[in-house]
Amino acid sequence: MKKVISLIMAAALSLSAAACGQNSDSSVADKSSSKADEKPAVESCKIADDKFDTYVSNTYVATGNNFVVKKANEVTYRAYFPLEEYGELEYAFYFSNTVDSTYNADGKQAFAGKEGGEYEISSAYVCDGGTGPDDEITSRTEVTFDGAGSKKVAPAETFWSDPVTLNIPEDHYLVWEWTVTGRDIPCNKMSNLTSTTSSKNGSDFTYCDDVPLPLLIGAKRDVKYRVTAIGDSITQGCMTDFMAYEFWAARIAKELGSDYAFWNCGLGWARASDCSQKGNWLGRALNSDIMIVAFGTNDIVSGEYGGDGGNNADEVNGYISTILEQSQAAGCKTILFNAPPQDYDEEHEAVRTALNDTEKQTADKYGAEYFDFAAQLSTPENPAGALYGGHPNGEGGKAVCEAFMKQFAELLGK
Repeated sequence: MKKVISLIMAAALSLSAAACGQNSDSSVADKSSSKADEKPAVESCKIADDKFDTYVSNTYVATGNNFVVKKANEVTYRAYFPLEEYGELEYAFYFSNTVDSTYNADGKQAFAGKEGGEYEISSAYVCDGGTGPDDEITSRTEVTFDGAGSKKVAPAETFWSDPVTLNIPEDHYLVWEWTVTGRDIPCNKMSNLTSTTSSKNGSDFTYCDDVPLPLLIGAKRDVKYRVTAIGDSITQGCMTDFMAYEFWAARIAKELGSDYAFWNCGLGWARASDCSQKGNWLGRALNSDIMIVAFGTNDIVSGEYGGDGGNNADEVNGYISTILEQSQAAGCKTILFNAPPQDYDEEHEAVRTALNDTEKQTADKYGAEYFDFAAQLSTPENPAGALYGGHPNGEGGKAVCEAFMKQFAELLGK
C-alpha cells in the first residue's frame, strides 16, 4: 500500500514540476516580451545643484550666453535689472563659461556649446541703481568668489559667487558691475532691453550691447512656483521699447508677482536644435517647477548650426520633442508654445503651418500643456501676418499675457 501511495505522490510531483516549469517559462517569456516593449528610461540632463532650489531668479531680464566678447582688457561692464521682489535679500550669482545658443544665421562667431576662453574677474559688485541710470548708484557691495574678490575662470567652467546681502528699495534697480580681462568671454546680446554699458580703463561708461553677465540673478526667497521660459529673441524680448519691459515674458512675470520666481532664459537667434543638445542652458532651466518652451522661428529660417539652411517641420518637431522629453524626465510641468507668425514667404510659411499642425499632438505625447501663441499674434483672416511685428511689441506682449494667464490660472495656482 505504501508503495502505491509513493508511486502516486511521485507522479503528482512530476506533473506539478512539469506544470511549474511551463508556467515559469511562460512567465519569463511574458516578462521578456514586456521589457522588450518598454522604452528605456530617459536620463535627465537637469543640473543637480541644490543652490538652484535656494537661490531663484529675481529678474525677468534674460542674461544667458549667446555671443562672445573677443577681447577685453580691464573692461568694466554694468547692467540694470528690474526686480521681482524688493527689500533686503540674500543673493548668489551663477556663471557658465560656455555659449548657450547659436548667434546669427551661420553661428560663425558663437554657437551652442562653444567653450569660452580663459578670463579673469578683477572685481564684482552689486548696487542700488536708484530708479534708473540717471540716479546715483549707492549701496555698492562687493561680490566674492570662494572668499576672494577676484577669480580666474577656466574654459567651460561653471561656478557660483559667494552669498551677498543687499537691500533694494521698491521700484529701484539692482545694478551688476564687474571688471574682466580675457578672450572669447561668453556674453549676452542685450538688444537694448535694459541699460547696459561698459568702461575701458576708467573711461566714461557708454552703451554696450555685448555684455558678460551672471546667468542667474539669484535671490534666496520663498516662492510658490519657479517658472522658467526658454526660447528665442521673442522670449528674450528683443526689439521692444528700451527699459519698458512690455514683452510677453516680462508681462507674465509682473502679473504673477513676487510670490513666483520667473526666470527668462530666452536668447536672440536661438534654435530648438541648440536647446536639444542638452547642455548647460537646458540643464539649468530644468531647475524649475513650470517651464515654458517657445521655439520655431530660427529653426525654420536658419536651421541648426553647421547645417545647410532652415529645418523642415519634422526636424523642428524632433528637436522640440527632445526638449519636452527632458522636461518630463526632470519632473517639470511644461507649456509648449507653437511658432508665431513672421510674415514669411510661401515656402517658410508652409513649414510653420506644418509644424504648428503637429504641436498639440507633440505636447500631449509628453504630458505638456499647449498654448496657441500664434493665435494671439495674428488675426483669423490673416494667420500668417505678424499683427504686432516679428518681434511683438508691447501690445502683442499684453495680448499674449492676458490669454496665457486666463488659460493657465489653475495650473499656476492663481
